[in-house]
Parts: sequence; C-alpha cells; structure tokens
Amino acid sequence: MADRETIPLPLEVRARLAELELELSEGDITQKGYEKRRAKLLRPFLPIVPGTEAHEHRTPITPSPRYHRRRSTGSRDERYRSDLHSEAVQAALGQRERRLAVPMPSKRSSLLVHNSVDAYTPPDSSSGSDSESSLRRCHGSGMVEEWLSRALQSSSSSSTSSSSSSSNAARLAEMLTHTHGPGSHLSLKRRGMMGFLENGMLGRRSCEDASDRPWSSLESDESHPVPPDVTCPPRQEPRPQVAPATRAPPKYGNAVLMETGDGVPVSSHVSAKIQQLVDTLKTPKRPPLSEFFLDDFEEMLEVTQPDPSIPRPEGEESGVVGGERLGVVSNWPLSLEAGLQRWGNIAPKAPCLTCPDPTGKTTHTLTYGKLWSRSVKLAYSLLNRLGSKQEPLLRAGDRVALVFPNSDPAAFLVAFYGCLLAEVVPVPVEVPLTKKDAGSQQIGFLLGSCGVAVALTSDACHKGLPKSLSGEIQQLKGWPKLLWVVTDSKHLCKPPSDWYPHIQDANTDTAYIEYKKCKDGSVLGVTVTRMAMVSHCQTLIQACGYIEAETIVNVLDFKKDVGLWHGVLTSVMNMMHVISVPYALMKVNPLSWIQKVCQYKARVACVKSRDLHWALVALRDQKDIDLGSLRILLVADGSNPWSVSSCDAFLNVFQTKGLKPEVICPCASSTEALTISIRRPCEDSPGGPGRSVVSMTAMSHGVVRSDSEHKLSTLTVQDVGSAMPGALVCVVRSDGVPQLCCTDEMGEVCVCSVATGTSYYGLMGMTKNTFEVYPVTATGQLVCEYAFVRSGLLGFVDAEGRVFITGQSDGIICVGRRKHNTDDIIATALAVEPMKFVYRGRIAVFSISVLHDERIVVIAEQRPEATEDESFQWMSRVLQAIDSLHQTGVYCLALVGANALPRCPLGGLHVSETRSMFLQGALHPRSLLMCPHTCVTNLPKPRQKQPEVGPASVMVGNLVSGKRIAQASGRDLGSSEENDQFIFLSEILQWRAQTTPDHVLYTLLNSKGGVASSLTCLQLHKKAEKIAALLAERALLQDGDHVALVYPPGIDLIAAFYGCLYAGCVPITVRPPHPQNISTTLPTVKMIIEVSRSVCVMTSQSICKLLRSKEASAAVDFHSWPPILDTDDLPKKRCPLLCKTSDPDTLAYLDFSVSTTGMLAGVKMSHWAVSVLCRSVKLQCELYPSREVAVCLDPYCGLGFMLWCLCSVYAGHQTILIAPSDLEQNAALWLSAVSHLKVRDTFCSCSVMELCTRSLGGQADSLKARGVDLSRVRTCVVVAEERPRLSLSLSFSKLFRDLGLHPRSVSTAFSCRVNMAVCLQGTSGPDPTTVYVDMRALRHDRVRLVERGSPHSLPLMESGKILPGVRIIIANPETKGPVGDSHLGEIWVHSGQNASGYFSVYGDEAMQSDHFSARLSFGDTHTVWARTGYLGFLRRTELTDASGERHDALYVVGALEEALELRGMRYHPIDIETSVSRTHKSISECAVFTWTNLLVVVVELDGSEHEALDLVPLVTNAVLEEHYLIVGVVVVVDTGVIPINSRGEKQRMHLRDGFLGDQLDPIYVAYNM
Repeated sequence: MADRETIPLPLEVRARLAELELELSEGDITQKGYEKRRAKLLRPFLPIVPGTEAHEHRTPITPSPRYHRRRSTGSRDERYRSDLHSEAVQAALGQRERRLAVPMPSKRSSLLVHNSVDAYTPPDSSSGSDSESSLRRCHGSGMVEEWLSRALQSSSSSSTSSSSSSSNAARLAEMLTHTHGPGSHLSLKRRGMMGFLENGMLGRRSCEDASDRPWSSLESDESHPVPPDVTCPPRQEPRPQVAPATRAPPKYGNAVLMETGDGVPVSSHVSAKIQQLVDTLKTPKRPPLSEFFLDDFEEMLEVTQPDPSIPRPEGEESGVVGGERLGVVSNWPLSLEAGLQRWGNIAPKAPCLTCPDPTGKTTHTLTYGKLWSRSVKLAYSLLNRLGSKQEPLLRAGDRVALVFPNSDPAAFLVAFYGCLLAEVVPVPVEVPLTKKDAGSQQIGFLLGSCGVAVALTSDACHKGLPKSLSGEIQQLKGWPKLLWVVTDSKHLCKPPSDWYPHIQDANTDTAYIEYKKCKDGSVLGVTVTRMAMVSHCQTLIQACGYIEAETIVNVLDFKKDVGLWHGVLTSVMNMMHVISVPYALMKVNPLSWIQKVCQYKARVACVKSRDLHWALVALRDQKDIDLGSLRILLVADGSNPWSVSSCDAFLNVFQTKGLKPEVICPCASSTEALTISIRRPCEDSPGGPGRSVVSMTAMSHGVVRSDSEHKLSTLTVQDVGSAMPGALVCVVRSDGVPQLCCTDEMGEVCVCSVATGTSYYGLMGMTKNTFEVYPVTATGQLVCEYAFVRSGLLGFVDAEGRVFITGQSDGIICVGRRKHNTDDIIATALAVEPMKFVYRGRIAVFSISVLHDERIVVIAEQRPEATEDESFQWMSRVLQAIDSLHQTGVYCLALVGANALPRCPLGGLHVSETRSMFLQGALHPRSLLMCPHTCVTNLPKPRQKQPEVGPASVMVGNLVSGKRIAQASGRDLGSSEENDQFIFLSEILQWRAQTTPDHVLYTLLNSKGGVASSLTCLQLHKKAEKIAALLAERALLQDGDHVALVYPPGIDLIAAFYGCLYAGCVPITVRPPHPQNISTTLPTVKMIIEVSRSVCVMTSQSICKLLRSKEASAAVDFHSWPPILDTDDLPKKRCPLLCKTSDPDTLAYLDFSVSTTGMLAGVKMSHWAVSVLCRSVKLQCELYPSREVAVCLDPYCGLGFMLWCLCSVYAGHQTILIAPSDLEQNAALWLSAVSHLKVRDTFCSCSVMELCTRSLGGQADSLKARGVDLSRVRTCVVVAEERPRLSLSLSFSKLFRDLGLHPRSVSTAFSCRVNMAVCLQGTSGPDPTTVYVDMRALRHDRVRLVERGSPHSLPLMESGKILPGVRIIIANPETKGPVGDSHLGEIWVHSGQNASGYFSVYGDEAMQSDHFSARLSFGDTHTVWARTGYLGFLRRTELTDASGERHDALYVVGALEEALELRGMRYHPIDIETSVSRTHKSISECAVFTWTNLLVVVVELDGSEHEALDLVPLVTNAVLEEHYLIVGVVVVVDTGVIPINSRGEKQRMHLRDGFLGDQLDPIYVAYNM
C-alpha cells in the first residue's frame, strides 16, 4: 500500500485497484494474478528516477486563535473544545470526495418510539468521568489539501514493533556488566535492603544474576532489517512444510496430528519427546503421493506485511532522569501517627479539615485535637470492643474496609488514622448504593481476597446502605460477609486513661491498600508500606513547597490517588488546613471551589481539568473573585494530553482575576508508582511550561515526531514537570523486555523510588511484572541495580528532563499494529456536532477482541429528542471522521438511551462495565452501525481450487497410505416367512384378512390419549374394497391412473391408500391445507395435484367443505380442481374384481415432498422397492405380529409414510398412530401413550422431540407422579433427512432419564429421496458412536478427527446401522471416484429399495440419470448407484456387530444443495446456526442463507423488542470468530417466522424468498458495512 500513499493516482485507477482488492478478497482471482494486474495499473505512474520526491505547494488554512476565542455560554461544552481538532474533523467530512455508502437499517415502528428518560445533567451536560471528562488537546493548523489527500487514500499503515533477539539466561549473564546507577538521588538506598511483605512475598532486591530477571532475550536496536520478536508467542501457527522423505503433520494450535492403528488421523496433546518416541517405534511407510495429499485445509489469517515507510525511532537511547536530592528536615515526624500525635498535642485548636454541605455552608471544622482524640477512641474500640478478650476480631495487620461517601471526609479521616493507630490496614472503597452498582462486585472480590471481615462506615452512610425487610444490610453480590462498624463517636467507647496506642516508625509493613480498576474491569489492591507512605509525603512537601498551617482546597476524591495523598496524608504530616469540596456541591455550584479559595485565601488547590471547565461554564460576571493567593493550582489529571486546552482556557479567563501562569502545575501519577512528576511552581522559569507538537500518525506507531503547528494531523501536549525528589525516571518499551526507549520513541514511564507502591496484594506474578522491573540497555546491560515500577503511563522525556505523558496503557487500543488512544477517538467523535444528538461526556470507547485483533467499539448516549434519521447521519459522519483522522475503522457504533450506561460513584462512565454489558447483549441500543467489512482485514485467504487429481492418483494414494475404500453394506436379506411369497402389499393384506382377520393392525389415538379408532386386517380389507368400488363406479378410473389422497393423519388415509392399490391406481398422499393458513398452504396442494397428474382427488367430508369455502375459492378456484370424491359416504357393495398386478417393477405410489431448499419433487416407488423396503425395516427392527410400535410422524412422505401405512400390513405388528398436530394440545400425549401401552419401539420426528424437550423439560416429576414410565422403551428412533441433532438427542435423554429412559435407546435414522431408509439403529447391534471432527477441515471437504473439547471441534453422531440389503459407498461428488475411509464425500446407495426415479411432467431424464443411475468413474464401474445428495463419511470402528465383524459407522455431515459456497469453502448452515444460537439467551431459532454473495442471518427473538439490536454485534462476532465469515445482513424477527416443515427441518429458501419479498415483518434489519 505504500505506493498508493506517495503516488497521486487518478480516481479511475484507484477505483480499479479497489475492485482488484475486492476480487482478491472474494477469491475471484489468485494472488499472482492480482499482483500482475496491479503492477500493470501502477506502471505508468511510477517515478522514472528513484529517490526523487515531488513537493507540492499548498496554501495553509489559518486556524482560529486559540487563546483569544470567545467564552461560550452553557450550551457549548468548552472542556472538549479544540478548535483545530474540530476544524480537522469538519475538513475531513466536508471535502471527502467518496462518502461511505451506508445503508439505512430497517426498524419496526414499535422500536422507533423512544421512552423519555428524565436525567439530571451536570452544568456541562455531562457527568464527566475521571479519565474521559478531561479530554483536551490542541492541534496546530496545517495544509488541508495535503492532509486531505492522505485522508482520501484511507490506507492504514501498520507498524513493526522493535523486535528482540533470543538468548538464554546463561549467555545473558556473561554479557552483563554490573554498573551502579546514580544511587545518590535516593535518600533511602536499596542496596542490600530486603523488604518482607506480610503476605509472604519478598520485596525488591538487587538483581545480581540473570536467573533473577524476568526475561530471557534482549531487544535489538537495529533500524533496517528487524528480526522477528521471539519473546512473545506467535499469533498463529506457521504452515507446515512437506519434507521429501517424511511428511510433518499439520498443527492446529497445540493439537498434533497422529494416526491410529486403522490409519485415522487423531489429534492429541503430546510432548515433543513422546511424539519423537512414537515416531521412532512406527514401522516406516512409503511417502504418500504429494499430488494427492494437498494440505490446503490450513487456514492462515491474513497477516499485514510491515510497511517500510512507517516512522521508526531514529534517536539515541534514552537514559535515566533523576529528580533533585530529597532534603532531610530534622523536625519531620518519623511517621504519620507521630505527626498526628504531635499536632494533636501541640496545636489541638488548629483546623485540620473543613467540609461544606451540599448547600455550600460550612457545618463544622475538624481540629487536630479532635482528630487525634477520635482516632485514638476508634483504635481502642477496634482492638478491644470487637470479639472477645481471648479471641479479638481484629489483630495487627488485618485488613479493614473503609466505606464512606464523598460528602463525609471528616469521618473518613478519623477512620483512616484510627486504623493506622490500631495497626490494621485500611482499604478505602466506594459506597455500594445498590446491589447493581457498576463495579461493586469487583470491589467485593478485592475485599474477599484481602480477607476483610470488618467494614467501617458513618452513621448516615450506614442508614443509606441497601437493607432487607428485616432491617439487616443485604449481602452484596460478590462481597464477603462483613461486620459493619459505625465510627461516629456516640457508637464508640472511651479508652481508659492509661491506654495509649502504639506509634510505629516507618517500616516495611503495609500501611494501606489502594484499589485500582483495570481495563478489563477487575480491581486490584496496591499495597503501600509505611516507609513508602512517609517518603511520599516528604517528596510532596519538598516538590510543592508546603509549609505548616497552609490552606489547601481539595476537590478530588479523598479516598484514593492525588486527593488521598495531598488532602489526607501530606496535609496531616505538615499540619495543613484542608477545605474539602464534595462532588454534590460541585454539581450544584461549579464555582464553589473558587469561592472557597477566595474565602480562605487558600494557597493550594487540587482539582481536575473538568473542574476548570465547569468553572468556565458557570462563570458569569462575578466581581469578587481573586485568585492572587494561589501559588499552586495542582491539576491532578494533567497527564491526560487533553487537559492542555482546559488549562489554557482557564488561564486566559482568570489571569485578569489574579491567577499567575506559573501557578498551574499539572502532575502525573498512578496507583502503582504514586506521584511520578509535578511541574514545580517556579516563578523564575525561563522557558515557561513545556509544549511539544507531535504527529498523530507517528504516535500511533510509538514514535515521537515533532511537527509544525500548521498541520492538522498534529497534537500538542504539555509537560508534567520533572521527576520527584529522590526518584529515578526512565522510559522503557511497554511490551516484551524492559529495554530503554530511544529519545524519539514513546514507551511506558517507570519510576525507581522508595515512595512507590509495593505489590498487588496476593498476586505474586503480576507484582513481579509491575513492581520488579529492571530496565536494560540495547546491549543487555542493567541500567540500575534497583527495581523500577511500571506506572501504566505512556510518554517520553525531553532533553531538559521534563516528562510528557501521551496516554495510559489501559486506554490504548492496538489495531493492526497501530496504537490508538481512546481519548483521541472520543474527541474526534465529539467534534462532529454532537450537541443535538448525544450527550457530551457520555461516550465510551473500548475494544473487543474479534478474530485475533482488537476492534474499536464506540457507545454514546442519545438525546431523547434526536430522531432516528438525524442520529444515523451523525453516526455515519463519525465513522468517516475517525477513518480519515485516525486511519482506522470503527467496528461498532451504537447509541443508547439517556442514563443507560453504567456510572461510577463520582460520575463518569464505567467503561469496563459498559464493555461487559455490550458483550453480554444487555445494552439495548436504539441505533447501531456495524462495520466488519471495513475493519476486518485479516480474514483467511480465500480457498483456491487445486487442479483436479485423476482417479488413478486417488486410488494409488489410498493404497499407499494403507486406507481402504470407504464402502459398507448391511446384512443380506433372507426369505423365510410365509408372506415372503407375496410381493405386492395388496396381496399381503388379502392374505392377512383371511388368516388373521381379527388381528388389530392400526390404533389411532386422539389428543386426550384415548382410542379414536382402530382397524383389524379384515376391516381394512373391506374398507379398501369399498373405496376401490367407489373409484371404479364414480370416477371411472383405469389401471395406472393417479389419485391424490388429501386426508388428515388417520385411518382414512390408510384405507384410501390400499383402496387405490385394489383398484390398480397410483396413490399420491398430499398434506391437506391448514384451515388457519389456507391462502398459503392451498396453492401447494394444488401444485402437487397438477404436477403428479392426478385425475381424481379423494378426501373426507370436512376437507371437501374447506375446499368449497370462500377463503379457499379466493386462493384456488374450486372449479379448477379435478373430480373430488368424498370417502365418508362409501357404497355398500364391494368391488366385483380386484386388480392384480403381475409386474413388480410397475409404479406402486408417488412420494412427493418439498426439500429444505424449496424444491418440490416426487419420486417413483415400484412394488418391488416397497416390498424390499418393508422387509429390510422388518428385519432391522425385528417387527412381528406380537409387537406394538408407536409412530408419531407425518404420514405424507418418506419414512414417515412408510411406517404409518406400509409396515404394519407387511410385518403384521400393531401400529399406534399419534398425529404430531395433537401434541400442540397435549405435549405429553406421545410419552404417555408409550408408557401406558408399554410400547418398546417408537418413531418420532425432530419437531416432536424438540416440542417434548421444550414443553415437558420441567415436568419430569409430575409425569413420574402420573405413572409415566419409559424404562420399557428399547428403541426411540428420530426420523430425519439431515445431520443428526446430537444436542437434541442428549437433551431429550437427560431430561427424561428420571422416567427410566435409557440413553442408548435414543438413536437416529437416515433417509432421503432416493432411498426412504438408508440407516436405522434397530434393536440389535452396537450403540451409536459419536466422533469429533475439525470444523475447519470440513470447510475444505476433509475429515480430521480431534479429541472432545478441542478448538473448532464438531460432534457428529452416527446415523444408525445400515439396513439389510443396502450398500453404501462414499464418492467424490465432482470426480465421481471412490474415496478412502474417513474421507468426506457424497453418500451413494445401491439397494433394491431405491426409488425408480423422479416423476416429472416434462420428464427430465438428465436429472434422473444423474441421481438414480450414477456409476463410479473408476473401480467398480458396473454397479448402478443412487446419489443421495448428502455429504458424509464412513469410519470403521472397534465395535463388532451381530455377525462378529467390525462395525462401519456412517456419519452424515449435510446436504449438498444446502451447503453455502463462501470464500471458496463449503459451509453447512447448521454449523453457523449453532454458533449463532449460543450467542444470546433470547435467540430461540435462527437460519442462514446467502443473498448476492452476502451472508444473511435471521434470528427469532424470544424476548422484548428492545433486545433486538443487542443481537447484531453478538451474531457478527460469533460468526467471525468461529467461521471466519463476515455477516452481511442480520434480520431480527418474531418467534415462529422461520418456516419449518413437518420433519422439523428449516425451509431456508422459503425464508429467503420471504426476506426478498419483504414479507417477514422484521423487528430490525441491520446491514453490516
């Protein structure tokens, strides 16, 4: 892509290049052809002389002034304002030549009604999060045309991280030379110091040998050819190479391909040594033919090649920067407790803390005397009043939770110092207002891991905690069981006069634990020792120049971070007066902190940039503001690069009110490293604050490139001062070995100081990686013998030693080797005129991992008054702006309702909780845009068809590999029964009517389980005779005429069928039209009658009335029907002469059915085929006259018709008929009948089993109480023309196991058009087996057996035992040659029960010959086979059948006509549908099909319509992750929309026609971009 970035190309050429890339991605052309045609297109535009660059002169656009812009009113949010950034966004949107063609989604009108949510909005229309509410950054002006030309190209260049060369620990130890770093900067030296933590972990120590270092390789600093990074595991396995002598098996992850004794490849996890031993013990085999064994099923994700033009670091290696020496003051207290004791006794009246109420009035002031006395009182109560004297509840070192609201700093101060005096470890956490507070569960996990059993809180907070009906505090989710202790004085006891707390000196014991929220939402506890706490206070006092009795205004959270360090710890150590402004007051009066500064003449103020912005918004014309007393305005989030605009704007306005420029002091801090740097309040600074203008493109590659301020793609960042006193600061690479960065390279800031955190509580591994980092140089030498701490902040240090922070490691999204800051993306989205559509400050940006790469997701809260079209247009413009400025795509952009996103306790969005809700499908967005086509660029290359291998090569390849041809057969058909002398069913019925006239053949049950009717042999014979007489007299039919039988499931259908046989007619069973849906079902009935050329229709009286109704006449004219005979009124006389057929090859009946692809076809069944089929099923199931079989199937086609009408007459057993439609009224009808009638063999369809599983799953106990017993069931066969549904069979067996159902009794049967019964489990033979195959290999038409639970494993259940008289062979559907065992191919059948061919009006002989008269291209070329149209494979198992031979199992994979050809691979819809069904609990059913090369997924929503948009990203993610396919359209519909036939199979083509005809009435239709 580099040539397209630097060479100006005409639009026609660019369009042609885009078409070539599209053709390559879809597999239309090969990689070689693409490169050839691309080079041909670019050849005329390549420069003749290499190395020359054309410079174009462009006119820059001058931006609006930055420091003198007009102050906005309350309607404009200035804290996100960056004029130059907004100008860049508008330029990208206004001048972009090619807009994104975004199809408007379709939404049901019920979803367009927005519920108005009354939400309180802070003064800035935002709640402002800690990390996102302070986003500011200034851009320089630049050349719009040059920037626009790059934006139009939209080429994403990828970076290559600095790689490292591997070396072992021994070699590294020889290379190292121990150098002593500048240890003079440390006041407390680390040499020889060993800190033991209370949880058993060693503290930092000197690294003297290589075995103690956490790395084993060093990184290279070469700039040209960069070797690969071997320190990190590879992202994907390389393609295995085929050696000349021995062929290395391909790998999937950690699975190694092995071969069992029968040559079947199996994957297992084995070590290299064991594998080597196995290979040496194997008998050598001849190498297989390379032209046959093509390893083309290895799917390799597309890897973006490194772009040689990307910026790379070119500077020298950076060094370690040290702060000034930490001064030693003789009168400093040795600990904070000692300092509190000193001030409490020396100056008890001195004010310590003043806290105004939410109205702004000062309620009380806490003095140092009161703080000391109350802390002592609390310490005594904790140690002596909890538990008993013999077993106190708290001991020294125990952890105690501090749960206090932001409005009560005085109680928190007392509790914190009371814990220090009691020598217990305080753990300050947020107040859980409800059980569903965002992040409160993770806080509970932290308390549980810390072993917290006691929680301290105030009386007011205790009353506000969620309580149960009994008044007790509810057990919060994830929280341990706590003893809540109220710390108010009235609840505490006064200590004895002779009791004094033990005042400890600074040591390595843990002082307190501060919690930290990680990017993934987890909460860690950072331990801070007493020595680190005191040293940190000393460094802050020196850096900020604090003096005793100084007044400080604190707006920050006093429970953590800068607010805790300055407002609670350092203030007490230095006897300062803190004015704590609560967050509730700031929401009401944003100027309250400035008013307190003026009221108390405060010298220091600790704020965030959001507070600066709120003050600007609320400022009117107040005249009593004087900030001349301030000497430090500490900006706590000054490390956020977007804070520079707020600082500049605040200074611009308040400089006239006494604010000095040098007063603004941004600082950088983190929970692990505490305070990293602070800009000192120096009035004599010659250069003033430091500014650095860097390139956004270079920053995404981790490189610092200073650029002109006249360029729109640059960003301005400010420095955060120099290192803290007594500390060392360096910048190392954030990934891999902690090697020092170059001077122009961004990395992670590390700090070496006593005043840092010590560990993550209880997490030794993470502690070592964060708190015990030893930076090294490019040559592998240690920079310092002391351990550094990773701060989690990214930045660089300039030549003057000033620290610049460009972002946080938790806020970085790495997309395609480029790193993007979430704050930058938020700022770009906010610059696209969001005031009318979304709330500012309520935008969450995070990443999700999809297909081995990070994908950007943007979630914003939509204003209630915004319309659907306006919001959609804004979303489209945001996508364009981010794509142009950041050169990356947004994977998902969603808008939710007001106040729908989770909040933090002090305002701001809880990003990790938002991400969790997004992945769980619980956000309920109102508008959504998915862009997988533009974002996902690492899809596997489309499969290119290899040259066809000749049949001889296949045969030789099988012989060489020792594999047999995949063929199997059932046992032979014998002839030993009396009725075997008859071929025709009409003759058998007459014989049974004479020999056993009173034997009951059929019993029909009604919906209540009672006997509706029954037929004996004689009754059936007589009724059939009367029907034959009716046909002869009224219809005047002749032999061979076709008669349509339109009956509901019952006895009449059977009698009509045999009446047709008696009359010599050919019956065709047709499903009657549905009375509630007659307009749709009646045309199908008419079509079957016309296609079958039926000359007469026989039906019941009720259906005759239905056909004559007005509704039916509106669909089909009644006069267009052939003659209709009502069989309810039969003649009393019988037929004088029954027809006797002599030719067994004549047509017995026509079997018409509609396939899942919507194809209506009828097959011809001869008398001989019917006789062989009945005998085969009789032998397989051991059917005799004494047996009873329950059938719950539709009796209109396939095996269901054969079991309903034919088997009983042939075998003589009694068939209990249950109509599947009756189960809708009585779901327990089938199981109750099987139990009460003591049936041993039963047949059902998938829809019947699914209905029982869904409706009776929770009623097993009630069924058992009603006497339902399934222990007598020997075989329960599921009849289907598809892959066996293993999950359905397992669920059915598990649910009704308590009723006595044995799991081995549940099996499946395989039938198809060409053969009504290919496989059926039967009563004898081995149990059905299940194998696991690699789903990726199936896409390439190959079978790879893996272990259960392996990645991408797919369970396949055996389709039953092959019926007697049936031969099966697996053939290649294209070459028509046989394949080897365990190889995928089409199932071909040779049997006497095969159908004769298709019945067609026009007689399509080509189709008939191809399906029913196929021959192998080599081998046994004489046998005539019938092609089933189903893919599957045979596998010889270790089990033996009744004859003692090894059992051959047939596994059906799927139908060829249903398979989807996408990206050159074959996908089976059921696999994609299974993945989609698992994504969300509200998806009841789904179906997939293709439309113009797009994959369309239709899901049925079993829930609220507001959940519809939640399903779109989940479905897209699942299909991408598991199948490497991009979903083009996601359609959300109501339940019952997906059509399903009587066999429980989805009619996907009917669904496709309904989608294209806009007949689905969808809830939502999403078109993925």
